[in-house]
Amino acid sequence: MTTLTAATPKSVLTGAHFLDGDQAACEGALAAGANFVAGYPITPSTEIVERFASRIPTVGGVFLQMEDELASSIAIVGAAWGGAKVFTVTSGPGFSLMMEHLGYAAMTETPLVLVDVQRGGPSTGLPTLPGQGDMMQARWGSHGDYEIIALCPNSPQECFDLMIDAFNLSEEYRTPVLVMMDESVGHMTEKVVIPEAESIKIFPRRYTSLPPSEYLPFRPGADGIPEMVKAGDGYRIHVTGLTHDEKGYPAMNWQTQKTLVSRLVKKIRDNGDRICRWEEHQTEDADIVLVAYGITSRVAQHAVKMARAEGLRVGLLRLIVAWPFPEKRIRELAARIHSFPVVEMNYGQMFYEVERLAGSTVRTELLGHGGGMVHQPEEILQAIREAAK
Repeated sequence: MTTLTAATPKSVLTGAHFLDGDQAACEGALAAGANFVAGYPITPSTEIVERFASRIPTVGGVFLQMEDELASSIAIVGAAWGGAKVFTVTSGPGFSLMMEHLGYAAMTETPLVLVDVQRGGPSTGLPTLPGQGDMMQARWGSHGDYEIIALCPNSPQECFDLMIDAFNLSEEYRTPVLVMMDESVGHMTEKVVIPEAESIKIFPRRYTSLPPSEYLPFRPGADGIPEMVKAGDGYRIHVTGLTHDEKGYPAMNWQTQKTLVSRLVKKIRDNGDRICRWEEHQTEDADIVLVAYGITSRVAQHAVKMARAEGLRVGLLRLIVAWPFPEKRIRELAARIHSFPVVEMNYGQMFYEVERLAGSTVRTELLGHGGGMVHQPEEILQAIREAAK
């Protein structure tokens, strides 16, 4: 069994602070032990690595400003195999460029964290205004079969907390993990409480104790996840995005493909119930349940309070982990409610997951727009009134 360790005290800025979401995400990464970042400036994520660049000399580590997002995303993969704990940040167009290396990290089982501070799109879109249009790209952006883990903070405090969770999940499952923020959460400033280092639990990297003569870099353990080594420690390893055997050598046949890719999928799917997280507000007696995430969930929660004041039986399911999607809980709610309004800043992404799971007996309705502004509680309230009819 893996024993969790405590955060390194010099990396933890203990106490109460007034931070925006970007700054809090940086502090969460440092608390989790991040010591290498390669990044390229892009609004509205740049403040994360700006703060990292100023903080890392006091902690110990490296920040590199790269020539573009492609260089950034492949540099962190290499650094991870060199023993670093890594992340990068981006938004919109940069996220699209990083998709090839996201798939490469999934195939090579490289632990890393990628933060996407979403803005209005497509293309360069609205660099300084919020959006939530990258959610399906987060799940399906790279080609082939793989599973992804994606978290959605809705406050600066959660930007800190979920960054630690993201690093722990990346190490536990040896997989890239996404933190899907949005511009509003990234740029809002609130109180953030950072605990003492000893109370922050860190999942250590899975390094092998086997000698080089016995070690195979992609031989799974009992839980289906292989142990790693650091480049330069005397192990002869081969890391490739090609379909590979347990030695890491390319093996171009369907049998190896089935063995490898099915394991990449199963290690997340089989642990979906452990990974999935959500928060519910007043769903116990609700016959209408809103589904929302990120900044939109905060507006939706206010609309729920307004609707409750009118005697409407409405609740909220807030996605904390968006991928894997909480399929079981949606089906459970669908068995007893009549309406799922889905509130998001896009024209239908997570909505289609809710619609798929709710079935034909439950009404699903998209309360969406293309970004640039947050929803108004009154427009959500009006949709609740219509659903209640």
